[in-house]
Amino acid sequence: MFFAVGALELFVMKDITGEAEFVGDFRNGYIDFGWDTLSEEDQIRKRGIELNNGRAAQMGILGLMVHEGLDNNPYVINDLFGVPVEFNAGF
Repeated sequence: MFFAVGALELFVMKDITGEAEFVGDFRNGYIDFGWDTLSEEDQIRKRGIELNNGRAAQMGILGLMVHEGLDNNPYVINDLFGVPVEFNAGF
């Protein structure tokens, strides 16, 4: 996974054309989905929505990590169904 992320960082996720409007804008003239037709206010609003979705995803992952740290059981759904899993039993 480390090398895959490294390859993406070095070869894919960069501003090739130099036309980025903001940090993280990797469209490179390829994918638009109507972004350029939106007003400036809508673009700012949608970027804010995307940032909030990313923050919510980070909090969800943090919640899963905390749950695993509390009882050493990473599978929340198994607890709900009453089928616990011996996780890290041999360690």
